[in-house]
Amino acid sequence: MFCYQCEQSFRGQGCVEVGTCGKDDTTATLQDLLVHALKGISMYAHRARQADAADPEIDAFVVEALFATLTNVNFDPERLSSLINRTVIVRGQARRLYERACQTKGIAPEVLAGPAVWLPAASIEGLIKQGRQALITERVLAAGPEIANLQELITYGIKGVVAYAQHAKNLGGADPAAYATIHEILDFLTWPSLTVDELVTMALRTGELNYRVMELLDMVNTESLGHPEPTSVRVPARERQLLSRVTT
Repeated sequence: MFCYQCEQSFRGQGCVEVGTCGKDDTTATLQDLLVHALKGISMYAHRARQADAADPEIDAFVVEALFATLTNVNFDPERLSSLINRTVIVRGQARRLYERACQTKGIAPEVLAGPAVWLPAASIEGLIKQGRQALITERVLAAGPEIANLQELITYGIKGVVAYAQHAKNLGGADPAAYATIHEILDFLTWPSLTVDELVTMALRTGELNYRVMELLDMVNTESLGHPEPTSVRVPARERQLLSRVTT
C-alpha cells in the first residue's frame, strides 16, 4: 500500500505497510479503486449538467461514497466493495441522464472511456487486483511525481469538501452548484496529459469550493443549533488527587 492523505502519514512521507491510523493494504486499495470508479459517474454527471440536467440522487451517492474514503471513516472492505459495485448502477443513471439531456438539446453525446466504462471484478480479491492499477505509486510511474502529486492534492481537497458536504446534507443542507463543481473536478482528474499550470489552477478552485461548502455547513449548523455564544461555565476548585506509588 501507499497512503499519504493525512497528517498521520508515517514520518510525514506515507504509510507503506499499514496505516498509522490502522488502515490495512486491502482497505487502502479498495478506497483508491472506489475513487477511480466515482470518477466514471462524474464524467457523465458533469456533462449532463452542462446540458442543464442533474439528479440529486447521483450527487448524494458520490458525496457519500467519496466521504467513505477519508481516514477513519470506513475501513470495512465489505462495505467498500459494496460501494464500488454500486457505482456501476449509479453510473448507468448518470449516463442515461446525460444521453436524455443530449437528446433534448439535439446534440450527440460523447463516447467516453476510462472510468466511464470500467467494470468491477466479481470478488474482493478481484477488486484488489484491479485496485493495484489505481494505486498512487502506479500513477507516479505513469505521469511522474510532480503531476501525480498535484492530482492527489486535488483529490484530497475534494475529500475535504465532501466531508463538509456530507455533514451539511445530514442537517438538510445542499448546494447543487457545489455538487456540480465536485463532478467537474473529478471529471478533470480523468483528463490525459494534464499540465502543472492546469493542475495548480484546479487545486485553487478546489480550495475555493472548500470555503463555499464550509459556509454551507456553518449556515445549517446555525439554523439547527443557533448562533454560538460565549457562555460562562463554573469550574469549582477541588482538592488535588494524588496517586501513591507502591514500591516493592
